[in-house]
Amino acid sequence: MSAPPRPLPRSGVGVLDKASTVLSVIENGPVSLAELVERSGLARPTAHRIAVALERLGLLTRDFEGRFVLGPRLGSLSVEAQQDRLVQAALPVLDGLAADTGLDARLFRRRGARQVCVASSPAHPSKDPVPVGACLPLTSGPVAQVLLAWEEPEQLYEGLRGARFTAAQLAAVRQRYWAFGPDTAAGATLSCAVPVQPRIGRVMAALALSGPAARVGERPRRLLGSSLVDAAAVLGDTLRRAHAEFVPEAATTR
Repeated sequence: MSAPPRPLPRSGVGVLDKASTVLSVIENGPVSLAELVERSGLARPTAHRIAVALERLGLLTRDFEGRFVLGPRLGSLSVEAQQDRLVQAALPVLDGLAADTGLDARLFRRRGARQVCVASSPAHPSKDPVPVGACLPLTSGPVAQVLLAWEEPEQLYEGLRGARFTAAQLAAVRQRYWAFGPDTAAGATLSCAVPVQPRIGRVMAALALSGPAARVGERPRRLLGSSLVDAAAVLGDTLRRAHAEFVPEAATTR
């Protein structure tokens, strides 16, 4: 059974607080109406009314089993909210990767049970690009493996539900620091992904290169030595510097 939703800030507007509760439950993964009622503590008619209204707004949608999941509009909203230093720093890095390799370069972040493309190289060599704002399930592909591999055991177990990879595969990703395989975000392509880590053990994002199999080849190490790993290290250093520059005043006086 999933953990109950964490305490949420309250706006004082009842319907908004209830909508926030519904979203906080569903961000942990797909839920049926019965599960939503149980985990949210809302009355069934209320939970149903709010979930359907959020679905109409594109903030929720349904999976193939009819369960509620986060909707595509949240991907676009999260991109707007994440125009932070990481995304800004990623743009020239992604541009350089695309120019050096001739492949699509993208940055993904995790949002609950979804992977969201938050930045992309300006030029798309592929015919099937993944746009910024694309919100995809965290169940398959190298990016999903990288975003899940360093999670705590309980969250890792939850993330493996319905996934097309195993705990053993994620352990291998942690050991070698990259994942490689079919790119589920774009058809008929291969992808190699590495973690962006501001500190060891914490993954802020996944940096990925993808393209047609003939161009990527079957040897991902070729992409890792002087390109993808180095680029991820640059972004990790940017995050560490940003954190060092922002030290709360109270912390300096203790």
